[in-house]
Amino acid sequence: MPFSDSPNHFLASLSARDSELVRPHLKARQLPQGEVIYSAEDTIEHVYFPDTGVVSLVVGLTSGQFVEAGMLGRNSVVGAAAPLDGSTALNRAIVQVESAGATADTAVMKRLVKESETLRLALVRNDQMASAQTQQVAACNALHELEERLSRWLLQTRDLVRSDTLPLTQEFLSQMLGVQRSSVTLVARKLQEVGLINYRRGRIHVLDVEGLHESCCECYAAINGHFHRLIGWTPDENAHGRRAAP
Repeated sequence: MPFSDSPNHFLASLSARDSELVRPHLKARQLPQGEVIYSAEDTIEHVYFPDTGVVSLVVGLTSGQFVEAGMLGRNSVVGAAAPLDGSTALNRAIVQVESAGATADTAVMKRLVKESETLRLALVRNDQMASAQTQQVAACNALHELEERLSRWLLQTRDLVRSDTLPLTQEFLSQMLGVQRSSVTLVARKLQEVGLINYRRGRIHVLDVEGLHESCCECYAAINGHFHRLIGWTPDENAHGRRAAP
């Protein structure tokens, strides 16, 4: 039986045969905000298929700072490279917004991709997508203003949690964007003053989605373009892997 009703895009996109291969090996898992799924140089022992929440891929520096290189959720797989002989983590995966989904042992997935070329190719495309997103975010961090980056980041998070209310603290935002908290405070205040967001008590409420689109840089559309081209996902896809009705 295929995963046609799975909230996770990867699982929902599998063929009936690949669904039957994977299904017996999935275990439900819930992850609280701040949970580290793996750190750089760890052996990735489990592949994670989120149904809800957001997982950030972050790069650590010797100063102790971390900068986000990408984010994944219901649209993809965390650790897609592991069954493809890429089981050593290149970065840290940390839960940005409380998440629930399913996991499978990397060793099992390695065996399954040897049995199914289509399953292997699906993981390859998701790994390519994560790489494309990482490269786009690197360019964004280097060239775009903080207001544009924050707006892009809020829109991406909103797409994954499917809510206008985002449980995010300014401290966490500053860590993910690699800037001082005071800088985030100033930009968030500006967005609030022009009516795009409302921030209070560790939650950001998006008030004007179109306004955030105008405020963000080209990277939001570029990242979504990578997702659509490589794995067929778009932000307006509903919770069961299908495009929302117009």
